[in-house]
Amino acid sequence: MISRTLTEKPRLLVIGNFDGVHLGHRAVLDRALREARVQDLAPSVLTFDPHPAVVLGREAPPMLTLHEDKVRLLSRLDPALEVVTWQFTPELAASSPEEFAREVLVRALSARIVVVGQNFRFGRGRSGDLAVLGRLGEELGFSARSEPLQGDAEGPYSSTRIRQALDAGDVAGASALLGRDHFVSGTVQAGDGRGKQLGFPTANLAGIAVAVPGDGVYAGLADFGEGPRLAVMNIGTRPTFTQGRAFEVHVVSGAPDLYGQKLTVHFHARLRATQRFAGISELTAQIAADVAAARRLSIPGAVSGAVS
Repeated sequence: MISRTLTEKPRLLVIGNFDGVHLGHRAVLDRALREARVQDLAPSVLTFDPHPAVVLGREAPPMLTLHEDKVRLLSRLDPALEVVTWQFTPELAASSPEEFAREVLVRALSARIVVVGQNFRFGRGRSGDLAVLGRLGEELGFSARSEPLQGDAEGPYSSTRIRQALDAGDVAGASALLGRDHFVSGTVQAGDGRGKQLGFPTANLAGIAVAVPGDGVYAGLADFGEGPRLAVMNIGTRPTFTQGRAFEVHVVSGAPDLYGQKLTVHFHARLRATQRFAGISELTAQIAADVAAARRLSIPGAVSGAVS
């Protein structure tokens, strides 16, 4: 188990993956927090690391958040919410539903109310479902229920919908489902210096481990430890120079040498699709237009000022 020191108070426990910590997750947790206060229980989240699909040898979908970012986002929802990470191992996967309920939910976490998704499965061979959980709860002293996710006119909020929006380059749609702008982090690596030659130096990101929007040019924020700065990002091929794929970030106010450092980018709006230009002058004019379009967006949270 991975967690800070746990309270000894009985819990209202919400179990899930919580990838992205989107609006649907927040609605479930808001209700859980209110109920926990009325019932005098400790509001808690139980999530797993690594992703169960990885341990079971199945292909997991691209994650929206790294585990540490997910825990941070969950913890920010309410100071009273305790986030418990349970290490998912082959031994845990092989345990029976009874063993999981008794050893994890009751003995380790003192659950009195357990809230799960409608498709929740647990125990060896995914043999446990909500009905099994409810029956075990009657034996072990907790109640169990499922909680449907809320949604909008297009359907329930879900991580799948957010990934589909990102694939299509619809970062504004993804933001509407997340309740925040989608972000990714990577390490800045040396590029070919082409952006600097054009007057728009870029940081080239590598090692990104979460879902990335589809190819195109985006406006958003870049954070390298000095506060979020307005940025323009290009993802995909660079057809004007017939070069390979890249993830390039131009910090509008300038940035110091970031090679080898972590850089986090938040996507706010898609500016345009990837294009091939007739020459350098046409490309430079378009980049200048992209920067001007980004400035007009007045993205909340951006820190002003130049970096020398």
